[in-house]
Amino acid sequence: MSPLDEEIRDLMRFAARGSMLPRFRNLADGEVEMKGEDDPVTVVDREVENFLTEALTKLAPGVPVVGEEAAHADKSVLDHLSQQCWIIDPLDGTANFAEGKEPFGIIIALADAGRTVAGWIYDPNRDRLCHARRGEGAFLDGEKIVARSTGQEPPVAAISRIFLDDAERAEVDAKVAPYHSLVDVPRCAAEQYPRLALGENDVSTFKRTLAWDHAAGVLWLNEAGGKAARLDGSEYRVDEHERTGMVGASSPAIWDAFVERMRG
Repeated sequence: MSPLDEEIRDLMRFAARGSMLPRFRNLADGEVEMKGEDDPVTVVDREVENFLTEALTKLAPGVPVVGEEAAHADKSVLDHLSQQCWIIDPLDGTANFAEGKEPFGIIIALADAGRTVAGWIYDPNRDRLCHARRGEGAFLDGEKIVARSTGQEPPVAAISRIFLDDAERAEVDAKVAPYHSLVDVPRCAAEQYPRLALGENDVSTFKRTLAWDHAAGVLWLNEAGGKAARLDGSEYRVDEHERTGMVGASSPAIWDAFVERMRG
């Protein structure tokens, strides 16, 4: 593990142990608000984002930080996604956390000119770090890994219906359900990407593809030898924040078969 990986891990661990874990299943009245329908935010989201923003700014002066909560408050923050920037999801899986459920995590990515160049996904409950740098492979707690499928037939598909409209749900029923073993999604990208590489799920779809949720996970899965890409096969870019739709899979072959069926 490089010095930067260790420093990022230590920052995430410190934030989790200082703010996140003490409040897990212990949120006070008024410490959860709704930003929108099915979109909660807690005092932990804001505390962790403020801490990480300050720490990353000290680590790399002049590199802007795009945090989920900062972007919600001021959409102009998203303009930084086209340049070198840090991207933070301070509490991925907020809905789970607010309900006193796992999983949840912290995600940090470093991007440049719209492409992720490094990413870190931290699970505070397991003290697990998934990390990657573009062109250097994917790592789990410092050990290089290679993505593996579940080996099950039919393949295991984790499909969220939460943000789908009626036509999209019907498409899942017709084109996905008959050919896959369907399982629930964890409602946490910090957990879903590891499931795709570590033999628990074979394929998953994502309708919302916000940078703080996906920048690190896409890089990590691709560097592990899996595949995450837009439905047309194009590369995921963090600066395409209005674009939706993506598929992640434990191997390019599984990705290809799934997308071909969806297109048919």
